[in-house]
Amino acid sequence: MDVTTLRKQLNSKPVGQVYLVLGEQSILMEQARAAFNQLIPEDQKVINIGSYDMETTPLAVALDDAMSAPFFGEKRLVLINKPYFLTGDNKSTKIEHDLDSLEAYLTHPETDTILVFLAPYEKLDGRKKIVKHLKKIALEVSAAPLTEQVSRQLVMQQITADGYQMTPVVLEELVKRTNADYSLMVGSISKLELFDLQYKEISMAGVQGLVPQSLDQNVFDLVNAVLAKNSQLAMQHYQDLIESQEQPIMINAILVGQFRLLIQVHVLVQRGLSQGGIAAEIKAHPFRVKMAMQTVKKFSSQLLEQAYVGLVDIELELKTTTRDPQLLFELFMLKYAKLAS
Repeated sequence: MDVTTLRKQLNSKPVGQVYLVLGEQSILMEQARAAFNQLIPEDQKVINIGSYDMETTPLAVALDDAMSAPFFGEKRLVLINKPYFLTGDNKSTKIEHDLDSLEAYLTHPETDTILVFLAPYEKLDGRKKIVKHLKKIALEVSAAPLTEQVSRQLVMQQITADGYQMTPVVLEELVKRTNADYSLMVGSISKLELFDLQYKEISMAGVQGLVPQSLDQNVFDLVNAVLAKNSQLAMQHYQDLIESQEQPIMINAILVGQFRLLIQVHVLVQRGLSQGGIAAEIKAHPFRVKMAMQTVKKFSSQLLEQAYVGLVDIELELKTTTRDPQLLFELFMLKYAKLAS
């Protein structure tokens, strides 16, 4: 189930005894945590909610709490955070976790305890016995990264519920600046609403002024300037990145990666793959693939490959010489513009 379904399920009776919240979308993980916390009355939260980090606390401590009766209330809530022992990650830690006791608990869960595993991971290790047992017992909640479409819908729902409006053009700018990351989008809403409190409409000025572009988006603008052979604009974008304290070697590495992505997308588009198929094939974020697909429509594979080779040459120069990075990039732009003309 998703977090919205979880909220509805928690408002019904009976509430489950064991839950697994799995996924890397931090805002969804926190929304799920908040939904569980609401199950315990405010005056009982201190004594009937236990939260344990498995990277610093033995599992046995959390299980002891889970097996204790609630104080002056109907339910006890025990949150097990970062249960890395459910994954394939073999952390080097001095903490020992008693998985046999967890097996025994899952076989006979306490009826007055709500045990929640908050697992901020892409997946668990399905080969492990404890994982198989947990998945049979637990009600699973997805906190996996949302698609762009779902992220847009949820953001608009929240803005509307707050009594605000947002035009499609402004929403598009917000999506671009956050790479369609739902957590980043939601994290921007409160300050955008405060900025446009008077008119109750999220403005382009608010988004552009309050939501910083990601490094990837800044580099994407630089890529577009390179492909357009606009040397002046490309140098301006490059200078902006330098002034924002980005290292030349990092800027160039991201440029190389972006052109590698464009070449891959160009090839796979020619093979007839869809956006989702390409994202799965090259293991890239669907939004990045979408933007790349829009770009490669305008350029030949030869132009993309020429830019890629030129940037790889810059990388070699940056690693082996002390030549000025901005001069190297300017020379690359002059050479590329000449080749591409």
